[in-house]
Amino acid sequence: MRNFLKNISSSIIAIVIWPFALITFVISAGTYLFASLFISPKRLNRLARFLCRFILLSAGQIIKVEGEIPDSRNGPHLYLFNHQSMLDQFLVAGAVKEYISAVGGDFQFSWPIWGRLIKRLGAIPIVRENLEKAIYSLTLAEDEIRKGTSFLISPEGTRTLTGKMGEFKKGPFHLSLNTGITIIPIGIMGAYNSKKRNDWRLYLGIVTVKIGMPVKKEYYQKMSVEELRDDVRNRIALLCDDDSIIADDNIK
Repeated sequence: MRNFLKNISSSIIAIVIWPFALITFVISAGTYLFASLFISPKRLNRLARFLCRFILLSAGQIIKVEGEIPDSRNGPHLYLFNHQSMLDQFLVAGAVKEYISAVGGDFQFSWPIWGRLIKRLGAIPIVRENLEKAIYSLTLAEDEIRKGTSFLISPEGTRTLTGKMGEFKKGPFHLSLNTGITIIPIGIMGAYNSKKRNDWRLYLGIVTVKIGMPVKKEYYQKMSVEELRDDVRNRIALLCDDDSIIADDNIK
């Protein structure tokens, strides 16, 4: 009976929150798209950061940022995070202080509003099921990194179903080794409980974004793709208190 009442209560709260969150998202996306007609997205980071936090607040989420936010003057940076929820992109974009593009699943680009928004932000679609197309997408990202653009990528490729991190794909680490970009590990905590992939409800919550120490090319340039992948995965696991540490490597 207690669980039944809890589920009813959660459903009622979600029914109230969702309209506010959706309306806020539509207004925020429209505001950003309009502003980007006159101002380059690279100069709109403060607005993007504010709107992301505003959207999260409307969805009942309070964001806490721990760790040192990277200085854009030391970039570009590659932000790699554990993918807990549909809220993650807003969390990272709301935390960092620089313009970031992204590499994301190609299916997202056909979604109303969101697809147009990420296209305007310069995001690059990737077809993960097609190796040749995936490599081409990462090549485009490499070109942008060499021009000084920072990127946001989820090495898992998709949201967790259990709250635990899944396997990391090699793509982001090929990207790192080919460009020498500084990697910023990010651990997200609480987002899974706020919006699970297999649950339509939004739950009120406090979500923590933990920013790890930069991983510079001088540290990883002699590593293999697999070694770098496992090293960064361990760093993120420690940041988000995930117990799936791969090995007892020395993590600085």
